[in-house]
Amino acid sequence: MAPPSLSMQAAAPRVHPQGIGQGPPTKITPMNFTDMLRGATAQNNSLLCVGLDPEPTRFPAGMQGDPRKIYDFCAAIVDATADLVCAFKPQIAYFAAHSAEDQLERLMQHMRANAPQVPVILDAKRGDIGSTAEQYAKEAFERYGADAVTLSPFMGFDSIEPYLAYHGKGAFLLCRTSNPGGDDLQNQRLASIDGQPLMYEHVARLAQGPWNKNGQLGLVVGATYPQEIERVRAIAPTLPLLIPGVGAQGGDAAATVRAGLRHDGPIIVNSSRAVLYASQGADFAAAARTAAQHTRAVLEASRSR
Repeated sequence: MAPPSLSMQAAAPRVHPQGIGQGPPTKITPMNFTDMLRGATAQNNSLLCVGLDPEPTRFPAGMQGDPRKIYDFCAAIVDATADLVCAFKPQIAYFAAHSAEDQLERLMQHMRANAPQVPVILDAKRGDIGSTAEQYAKEAFERYGADAVTLSPFMGFDSIEPYLAYHGKGAFLLCRTSNPGGDDLQNQRLASIDGQPLMYEHVARLAQGPWNKNGQLGLVVGATYPQEIERVRAIAPTLPLLIPGVGAQGGDAAATVRAGLRHDGPIIVNSSRAVLYASQGADFAAAARTAAQHTRAVLEASRSR
């Protein structure tokens, strides 16, 4: 497998200075995803990730039904919530379906310029053979400059490895997802594996162990299954968990924090529609901020319980 090209360095200039002040020239070192996540969580006192899933039919008046306004809508949400979140998560399909990849590129640039402390997780759920995975990795990390990406592990480690060649970038593997159909595969026992684990348990063990060669992996676990979040956390005590399903999907925010958060095991709790579409009026950005503030407060209150 060929290493990522040097052009990736220009795609996402996430850097931080060391040694500011008089003396030798300032040393610039790349920020990795884990450092960015810890920094944003601490700075914004937040476990909340806002998912950017733009549906033009749900936009406010003046934008409604117009896919050309995807950037404008999402940028307004970003600006209204950037000091309340630990991450943003744009869902690539909501852009590609409207031929709005150029707007996604522009949005990524906007987030880097206006919320440089907040990591961006590209929700792509890619999963393909190694040579194709190399191209998907290039898309995520070079074209869009994402700090992390979501992936399907179904095709095995060689479909994950190309993303790990981008040192410092994060990769979240689907583990126990929040959709009802997740039971069809994820909750089935693997008779040929020692202990006959459920498939999602096996994925968690691989991600915590042999697949996590450079400490870049995390897991996606749905908020609608708090007992299984706790089980995943027991198997993978230090991995970051990306937890969708809070808000419109009905996940319990407090139960999610209790099940998943540990001192050395961070969580990223995603809410999309409940924040994005808190209002369809001219106050949509202000309403999104209010919804994000409420969810952040609930998550933070659960930390001390």
